[in-house]
Amino acid sequence: MIPDIGNKSMPSHHKFLKFLPLFFLSVSVIFLYSYYHSELPLFLPRTWNSNGDPHTELHRTNIQSPRFLNPSSQNPALAEPVSGNHDSSPPTLSETSFADSRGAPLHSGHPNCSGTSLSVPIISTTSPENPNSGNTTKNPNSLNPNFHFIIKVLTFDRLASLTRCLYSIAHADYAGDRISLHIYVDHFRFDELGNKSRALLDQKLEEARKILGFIDEFQWKHGEKMVHYRTQNVGLQAQWLESWWPASDDEFVFIVEDDLELSPLFYKYLKTLIANYYYDRSNSSELIYGASLQRPRFVAGKHGNKLQLDNQTNVFLYQMVGTWGQLLFPKPWKQFRLWYDTQKTMGIKPILEGMVTTNWYKKKGERIWTPWFIKFLHSFGYFNLYTNISLERALSVSHRDAGVNYGRSAGPDSSLINGSSPLDINLLEMKPLKDLEWFDFCFGEVVMGRVAKNFNELGSLLLSLQKQGTVIVVDLYRISKANAMNLLCHFERLNIRNYVLLGDGSGFLYDLANRGHPVVDSELLVLEIRAFDPMKMQGVNSDFMKEILIKNHVINKCLESGLGAWLITANMVPIENMFSNMTYQREDIVLVKDTELLFFRNSETMVKAWSSSERKMVEMAQSLVSKGEPVGEERERAFVYIATKILRNIGITIEERDSTGFGVRIGGDVNKTENGTRKRVVFWSDGLDLGLVRDNLESMDLWGIDRDLACKAVVCHHL
Repeated sequence: MIPDIGNKSMPSHHKFLKFLPLFFLSVSVIFLYSYYHSELPLFLPRTWNSNGDPHTELHRTNIQSPRFLNPSSQNPALAEPVSGNHDSSPPTLSETSFADSRGAPLHSGHPNCSGTSLSVPIISTTSPENPNSGNTTKNPNSLNPNFHFIIKVLTFDRLASLTRCLYSIAHADYAGDRISLHIYVDHFRFDELGNKSRALLDQKLEEARKILGFIDEFQWKHGEKMVHYRTQNVGLQAQWLESWWPASDDEFVFIVEDDLELSPLFYKYLKTLIANYYYDRSNSSELIYGASLQRPRFVAGKHGNKLQLDNQTNVFLYQMVGTWGQLLFPKPWKQFRLWYDTQKTMGIKPILEGMVTTNWYKKKGERIWTPWFIKFLHSFGYFNLYTNISLERALSVSHRDAGVNYGRSAGPDSSLINGSSPLDINLLEMKPLKDLEWFDFCFGEVVMGRVAKNFNELGSLLLSLQKQGTVIVVDLYRISKANAMNLLCHFERLNIRNYVLLGDGSGFLYDLANRGHPVVDSELLVLEIRAFDPMKMQGVNSDFMKEILIKNHVINKCLESGLGAWLITANMVPIENMFSNMTYQREDIVLVKDTELLFFRNSETMVKAWSSSERKMVEMAQSLVSKGEPVGEERERAFVYIATKILRNIGITIEERDSTGFGVRIGGDVNKTENGTRKRVVFWSDGLDLGLVRDNLESMDLWGIDRDLACKAVVCHHL
């Protein structure tokens, strides 16, 4: 029998005190774990931009679609500081991110990006087994304290329309937020009256007084109300363009023409959208300029054809502006206004061939503003958020009353969501940005950020292009931006999609990835070779040697992937698609003499020969360097010379074609036909004066870019 020591029982409160330290320790652990995971960016190193603002330093990876990536192909990328932004410059990458939980890289960032670029850093908890688990919608009440939302109502002479519009705005749910309401009343046109009767003038004055009287009596209990009554008629374009210059990066404007009617849910939806796709820095993109609440209706690049969407696509991105209830973000709007001023000053018109909006401009001229904005969006690659709701319903409905856009009333375009009827979707549940689809003006999907940074990713990228059996490897080393963009515009014209762009990791290369072009970052491939196979880097010390090494490896990867490969430079323009009929070429290699046009047929013999020749090519390049590193045309053609000489020595057959019969060299004959034979390509030497190149291509109607380095036309192909 165990003795009862002391024969005393412990008081109950002493028993509780015994476990008190363990209780506090457990609570502390739970708190620290929760805090760390909810405030993860706070634990990362921070840098400071030129304005003294802190930025979190993250790892550079590229935003890619999970449908494209091989989840096992990820390597850590280099850590780089975040670069600052300037309102007057094209959008640049200011954020980077981690890969998602599936290992997919989510953002193609580069600190020196210029021109158009995409910044879509994302941290997500989505799992492959439960894709809906990624719908981690941000609380809209956690916005920046400087957040300021302004509703701008544009009106003219439609009192009944204005009454309906303001009534719907007043009855929306603002959740107690302070909202500014600005009403812009355009004046009637004096020149329309001419010598007409006094009675007509009195009628116009009375219409204006009734509108102003109604506005004065209209009660706005949610914040400031401001009324701007113009002294003369300025028209719809000036009503839009002069209505807003953002006071800060936290000021947002929602512009409403007076024949619109809004859902009571419109503000709650927009506020949630801003919280998720603007203020959430891990889930935002600087290429998003706003959001439209109208029902997406037509494809602007296909002559206004009806837009087709399935009911599973609720939120998506589309380049087209939607003026029937458009939310605008501050930075893109400032950039647009400055760009617009430059275009107007230089007398440039917003002509973008292939777009239905260009026909609008040719008919209505400066009475409308959308062709200007659409040209800007095309030049800099901006996108708009849209919501697709079944049964042709929308949060903003245009009654299409008679006015500038409609000669006579056409009635509502959609059914308005009134807030009381049940919906088949949760409007306030926002998917992660990486899960949304992006569409261009042709409503073709744009896959953003396809950057191969290692050889596993390169293999995945090549396999995504294998439909035609051949990949075009485009050499962008030392190529001007203008020549590169001009080539890509002709690829678009000819519907050439099976290409990859090979460059040195510059900001321009990443900009191209953010326009939907597949690119290969050779600098990061070199780092991978150096880390995992340092023997191959012996003697590879100069940029020239690195270029030879990477071209060697990329062509080898194409052949290993079962693909034929063209190697071309961007110092050329295809007149027709000369790349599509080489799949059944009998010779192993086709060389167009005196150019960098080289075709490699995929065959078992070719794969073995190339694999066995890799080191020999590097050694031959080293031999050339020992005699003085090649420059100019010699450097441009060095890889072609090395590859063909070594492969010919081991028995590979090479067909040589005369460049004069194949294409036109700038500096010589600039005719697209010779002796009745149509030429297939125009090419020129590296370093040739860009002005001379442009003048020659313009004479052949082959200079396809404007002063913004954007394509002059939108070309939609039937897929």
